[in-house]
Amino acid sequence: MKIVTKEEAVELIKDDAFVGLVGFVGCAHPETLTAACEESFLQSGHPRNLTIQFSAGLGDSKTKGTNHFGNPGMVKRIIGGHLALAPRLGELILNNQTEAYNLPQGIITHLWRAAAGNKPGVLSKVGLKTFIDPRLEGGKLNAKTTEDIVKLMEVDGEEYLYYKACKPDVALIRASTVDENGNLTMERESVIPEVYAVACAAKANGGIVIAEVERLALKGSLKPMDIKVPGVLVDYVVIGDKDKFLQTNGEYYNPAYTGEVKLPLGAVKPLPLTERKVIARRAAMELKPHDIANLGIGMPEGIAAVAAEEGFGDTLTMTVESGGFGGVPAAGASFGATVDPEVIVCQPDMFDFYDGGNLDVTCLGIAQVDSAGNLNVSKFGPKVPGCGGFINISQNAKKIIFCGTLTAGGLKVKVEDGKLVIEKEGKAKKFIPKVEQITFSAEYAKSIHQPVLFITERAVFELHDEGLVLTEIAPGIDLQQDVLAQIDAKVNVSPNLKVMDERIFKDEIMGLSANSINA
Repeated sequence: MKIVTKEEAVELIKDDAFVGLVGFVGCAHPETLTAACEESFLQSGHPRNLTIQFSAGLGDSKTKGTNHFGNPGMVKRIIGGHLALAPRLGELILNNQTEAYNLPQGIITHLWRAAAGNKPGVLSKVGLKTFIDPRLEGGKLNAKTTEDIVKLMEVDGEEYLYYKACKPDVALIRASTVDENGNLTMERESVIPEVYAVACAAKANGGIVIAEVERLALKGSLKPMDIKVPGVLVDYVVIGDKDKFLQTNGEYYNPAYTGEVKLPLGAVKPLPLTERKVIARRAAMELKPHDIANLGIGMPEGIAAVAAEEGFGDTLTMTVESGGFGGVPAAGASFGATVDPEVIVCQPDMFDFYDGGNLDVTCLGIAQVDSAGNLNVSKFGPKVPGCGGFINISQNAKKIIFCGTLTAGGLKVKVEDGKLVIEKEGKAKKFIPKVEQITFSAEYAKSIHQPVLFITERAVFELHDEGLVLTEIAPGIDLQQDVLAQIDAKVNVSPNLKVMDERIFKDEIMGLSANSINA
């Protein structure tokens, strides 16, 4: 192991290299190194024509993370799980200035492990009948992208997708501490991404591993059980810039994310009674004692706050695909971290847990839903945010709750006198005849008999064999004017249509804790 400057580290990355990146949003990402790559390219034109691969979204929707690679000529191929946080990469993709693939986040984490073990690839049902399936789009994001990297295969009479393993030349990883032998620990990180797998993958391909760290330690001073990457895998180390070595995009260091301190759950601020809380409350009513749950980014984040406010969060095990079990998932710029986690595992291990069908329920966002019950969260016109962990999680959870407003684009509602009032209707309808891209396949869900709910602020739908069925509407809402007229998808109205629980629309505790105890 050799300590080098960030400039010296970037000089080690050759043109046309395959670079493996780690992190989750802003957590555990080597920001000093990726920023230095951009600085070098802008000054010298090198490194250029890179292939970059990453599983989770890396960025802040502005300049950080993989946005540093968003310069024409800097990358020739992108393989990513989530792209919404890197609009500069999105511009390259839109303008056909780079090849680009979007693959399920969990698949990419497992591809690193396959490459680390010199295995040919990953065989999985994840992605079947979605846009990842080569019978649809094969995960390709633009016209410049032509090579098939996902294949349909049959094993013992069942369909699977085969994902070819990568061969990285360089691994850019991050840790908290390095000792004189190159051993890395992550005690100050909020997540443990696929650092070990990416490092192993690079070494298996004859490549190099460059680690960004915050601090140095004497050899022998780190506990063996705390070491996440052994020094034999680490070639070079860079001490990260202080202004770039943040624990998350929103915080320099929060000890509640690492277990250094515990915060009382009451410290989680209750949500105001808006449409977001209405949706979160209705979704929380679907949770059962001892459920193991996953909450997606955006609207579903509010469910954790409701569970904490209602005092039944401790009867559940919340999980985040970044690796956290227990506690309350952090939101916003710190998404990926967990307040008061009980356990933190590495990201590939969490996707083993998800893919193995161990989630009782998942709550994910709504963007577009069609008449068949398919859902799109990955492509909207020229914008390609990508699927992230959505496909892994939605295809393998025992129950799915999709959460979001019925319309978008200027929607304004208020809760008044125990009723929902639409003050201004959204311009865009989310329930449409056909989605732009299939991120969630209703056909696949029905084939495995998976319960699926779509919860909005004013209506609840279920996926049945015949398609979407409207089962509940909010108090104060007109069925025709406020619901059916705002839907372009084909929807069947249940003959047993109910009014949503009135407690949802009152600015007081619902009593879900008692419900959970007595359930």
